[in-house]
Amino acid sequence: MIAAAVSGIATQLNHSLRRTFKVGEDLVVVSNLTEPDGNLVAQVPNKLALFLVNIEKDTMPYRPSALSHAGLGRAGISQAPGHLNLVLMFAATLSGSNYPEALKFISHTIGFFQSRPVFEHQNTPELDPRIDKLMLDIENLSISDLSNLWGVLGGKYMPSVLYRMRMVTIDSGQLSGQAPYVAQPLTGVSS
Repeated sequence: MIAAAVSGIATQLNHSLRRTFKVGEDLVVVSNLTEPDGNLVAQVPNKLALFLVNIEKDTMPYRPSALSHAGLGRAGISQAPGHLNLVLMFAATLSGSNYPEALKFISHTIGFFQSRPVFEHQNTPELDPRIDKLMLDIENLSISDLSNLWGVLGGKYMPSVLYRMRMVTIDSGQLSGQAPYVAQPLTGVSS
């Protein structure tokens, strides 16, 4: 589900960037910036790298379980779906004389998500059917926090923007038990 959400967002941004900059290739790549040895990942140079920075549990009220009618007087019990927030980084990996292009990619990314902060099936028919809705909000970091983040990422700062993507739902759909099913009595029926 996480991969589907991140890839779906990358696809939508790629469509917009290709249209705006009149290029035939994808400009957004879903990838780490660096390999474990510290070298830049091969497909990242001169692209807008999109990568996961953090996964957080959404703080909505906890619902312990859900019931579904399983027939034969039994109801299936399953755990409530888990709702996640994903923190995503968009980093423009262009350097030298291409640096102004990096700033254009970042500006376009901010404008794209400002004009379209919600992705749902009505405005994004190709959104994975398991995803109901994705909402993106820009995330502000202080210079100190930004410095710490780039230190953890193992790289030097690049023009970038951080977003919180809300409501990625994880639901295994597995039943954890059964319980007797009691139908709701009809009310207001006269005899």
